[in-house]
Amino acid sequence: MPETIDHRRRHILALGAVVTGGFAMKFDQARAADGVAGQTTLPPRAASSRRLEPVRSIDAGVLNIAYYEEGPADGPVVVLLHGFPYDIHSYVDVAPALAAKGCRAIVPYLRGYGPTRFLDSATPRSGEQAAVGADLIALIDALRIKRAVFAGYDWGGRAACVGAALWPDRCAGLVTVNSYLIQDIAHAMVPAKPMREVAYWYQYYFQIERGRTGLAANRREIASILWRQWSPNWHFDDATFERTASAFDNPDYVDVVIHSYRHRYGLADGDPRYAELERRLAAQPAIAVPAITLDGDADGVAPPTDGSSSAVKFSNRRAHHVIPHAGHNLPQEEPEAFADAVIELIRT
Repeated sequence: MPETIDHRRRHILALGAVVTGGFAMKFDQARAADGVAGQTTLPPRAASSRRLEPVRSIDAGVLNIAYYEEGPADGPVVVLLHGFPYDIHSYVDVAPALAAKGCRAIVPYLRGYGPTRFLDSATPRSGEQAAVGADLIALIDALRIKRAVFAGYDWGGRAACVGAALWPDRCAGLVTVNSYLIQDIAHAMVPAKPMREVAYWYQYYFQIERGRTGLAANRREIASILWRQWSPNWHFDDATFERTASAFDNPDYVDVVIHSYRHRYGLADGDPRYAELERRLAAQPAIAVPAITLDGDADGVAPPTDGSSSAVKFSNRRAHHVIPHAGHNLPQEEPEAFADAVIELIRT
């Protein structure tokens, strides 16, 4: 895919108040409440050896999408969308929790991850926001699902926001981490505060060919660094990391990731098939479906907020919660909070 290299790239390469309510307090209290000495009331988490299997696949749009499904076929559908650099096992505890509540949970591998594959070798390996949003709609189309709750974080949260904004008739409700995630590419060169810029080092690294080569050679090492930086309270073991890291062996992983981080700064052209969707996203459309937004109070890349700065982007009812102890991979770190948000949305 051709790229535009201009003064904006040179500019980017030069870059080198937590609010908690009753919802958040519930998770602090659960951590503090002891059953017997040395134990808490938190439910047990899945072992690092547990995998979300069996994995199914279906042709959907430009992809053959690999996905895991759990729960009754006639239950309210929830599509759970992972981020970068993670995979479907971000929902290893959330999916069964939702299934136990009667939901049909569908957890796809995004383009460039795990067993998901492009159907045509000529299709651009785009990672742009319109592409991942369109993939979500193509998946529910292929599965003959009329409406679903869209839930996610990071890339998956962005796909969920895009789907909710552009296809509100297909979205029964939205759960997203870090609020409104549709990229404002026209203003992408406005710098953040210096301490925020430090956390984005990987994005700037990926703008140059050294970064592409580095990601190809060191995809696990880079992911491990980001996991630790973004989730300081999450003490995952090697088996947990490797269970997800195998998803980065997808042959399109590097191309999709690099394109995603270049396109969001206006430094790479998009796939022409998504041009009209990107035009609509450039208007920063409001999300007109019911929504619950979450922030982790220990998120190392997107610090928590009270949600007020993005309130104008939600034109239907919206609740915002800050989750204690959680970092960026909130559904895997605090699955009870994420699952409860989905159930709260469905029941209200």
